Amino acid sequence: MKVELVRVDDGFHFEATGSSDQKVHTDASPNIGGTNAGVRPMELLLMGLGSCTAIDVVLVLKKQRQEILDFRISVEGERIKEDNTERSPFRKITIHYFFKGNLDRAKVERAVKLSMDKYCSATAQFEPLAELTHEITIEA
Repeated sequence: MKVELVRVDDGFHFEATGSSDQKVHTDASPNIGGTNAGVRPMELLLMGLGSCTAIDVVLVLKKQRQEILDFRISVEGERIKEDNTERSPFRKITIHYFFKGNLDRAKVERAVKLSMDKYCSATAQFEPLAELTHEITIEA
């Protein structure tokens, strides 16, 4: 896998592309000179994690013939500053799955567990460094 970033302005705004040929814009926060022209890199990591598990869950639930009327995910990460550095990696991440539909709770829980434990490569990437937890809400 390979991505490429091209600087867009004289600041911190970049346009990234990968094998999908879709463009993603990143930028720094205004307090260090960014212009809010794109997502922050650390936000992008959480977006990647949420997207990875979302795809897994939808695939599993479709195979189980579950009817998903609406589905969204909220991913919240807690960052801790490392001593003697400027780095603040994620140390706690909570993924909250919100579903609407006529869904069997046991099947939803199984789909999430399969994603977290077996399918999601982004989850595997974060597990050695951060405590990952999840919550599930199902509305009829």
